[in-house]
Amino acid sequence: MSEPLASQPVIDKFWEIVPPVWRQTRTRIRSIAFEQFQMSVEQFQVLRRIRRGSTSVSALAEASQTGLPAVSKAVEALVRRGLVARSSDPRDRRKVPLALTDEGQRVLQVIFGEAEAWLARRFDKLDAGETEALMKGLDVLLKAFS
Repeated sequence: MSEPLASQPVIDKFWEIVPPVWRQTRTRIRSIAFEQFQMSVEQFQVLRRIRRGSTSVSALAEASQTGLPAVSKAVEALVRRGLVARSSDPRDRRKVPLALTDEGQRVLQVIFGEAEAWLARRFDKLDAGETEALMKGLDVLLKAFS
């Protein structure tokens, strides 16, 4: 039988805290997108990924590890709603770059703004010392994964 890892308590605490916190956060973001904008998870992810620089259906499919037909369907729905615009590449007609419209950017701002307000309500429960400790802990977590 192997000896327990010295880092086992950290690993146990990581599994206890990080996945449930991320699930709650992700669920909140998705519920805002659905409740206020009747947007599917796939549509929200497409908007988010376009904002982060994925500008083609194939890049979106690769980033999401989803098939082209599903991504194309989500993009088409977002184009019809006026949240995403298609343009043409004069050098290559096969390329159809995607971009967020002003309305698409506004929708994402609302979703993330409400999600941040939700997070703020949780973090505002902490006193100054706890907030400082959390900030240091997050820096340490980043270091561990860098």
